[in-house]
Amino acid sequence: MADLIRSGIDRRRFMFGTAAVGAAAVVTGCTSNTPQAEETTEETSSAAPAGQNSAPGKPVTIGFSAPAADHGWIAAITNNARSQAEKFEDVDLQVTEGTNDLALQISQVQTLINDKVDALVILPHDGNALTETARAAMDAGIPVINVDRVFASEFAYRSFIAGDNYGMGIAAGTYIGQRLKDDGASNPVIAEIAGIDSLPLTKARSQGFSDALKTFGFSVGPRQAAEFTVESGDEVTRNLLEGTPQIDAMWNHDDDQGIGVLAAIRDLGRDEFFMVGGAGSLNAMQEIKSGNSVLQATVTYPPTMSGSGINLARLVAQGRGMTDLVELEVPKSIIVASATVTADNVDQYMPLGFKS
Repeated sequence: MADLIRSGIDRRRFMFGTAAVGAAAVVTGCTSNTPQAEETTEETSSAAPAGQNSAPGKPVTIGFSAPAADHGWIAAITNNARSQAEKFEDVDLQVTEGTNDLALQISQVQTLINDKVDALVILPHDGNALTETARAAMDAGIPVINVDRVFASEFAYRSFIAGDNYGMGIAAGTYIGQRLKDDGASNPVIAEIAGIDSLPLTKARSQGFSDALKTFGFSVGPRQAAEFTVESGDEVTRNLLEGTPQIDAMWNHDDDQGIGVLAAIRDLGRDEFFMVGGAGSLNAMQEIKSGNSVLQATVTYPPTMSGSGINLARLVAQGRGMTDLVELEVPKSIIVASATVTADNVDQYMPLGFKS
């Protein structure tokens, strides 16, 4: 069984010179509203000048595990991890085959533990389900960097890095509220196409959206929950539009499902409102740049966080801290800020967009 699991693990040693990027630089790039200036591909994190964290340290082996790349954001998560590892001559990255099978992901991570990797970077398909396995890694002296979907116990990870779901809602609500206020809107109809309602991240995004709109004296109008897929985005948007004759603004939580959302809007000939997307896909940014779409902004949920996770794992495994911080240790928790991308700054963010 172990041999079968190992066959799904990509064991590549990355030796591409000394032009590495330190974790402090990439984390700063992810958490700042000022994007990296250096051009990169649409699904990989950009490089930036770094301090002494970029200097080669002792060789370390990092295991990486994430769900199946069944939509653009998850695909970008794995691509960013690979791309960041390539920047370090002292990193040997072992990547498991992405899966949404809980038992298989547990087995794959257990194999990495048995192989005695120096650190693990894990975006679990289900944080609760992977908690015991991650705790076993920590107990074995293998530090775990938990990405995005948090484990059920802090004993299961050394550091946690994630996007700001509540902050996404705040960013979207603030953009929409300010525009409507500037336009002199009174009692506007503000629609919301959410993600999967059972997920805490969806609840957090919706709460942030509602809270931000309240500061302008506005409230959420018709709301539909989708499933983060193109098909569900199309279906629920048609239902919402057919039941709502007039809309002033709309927020769609996810740019992957936004392809279906936009298809429904176009098919029904609705263009009386403006829309804000979510996550920061390349597709959404191209729509914004075109100037011919109801989609006029998107709020980011950067998949570059996995690249930063690789940086953090490398530093922890090498016993180093972050040179931009006074503290000697890598932080326990990092929340990546959500930036608002509009026609005014879309060219800056385009290199960080991921393909849906």
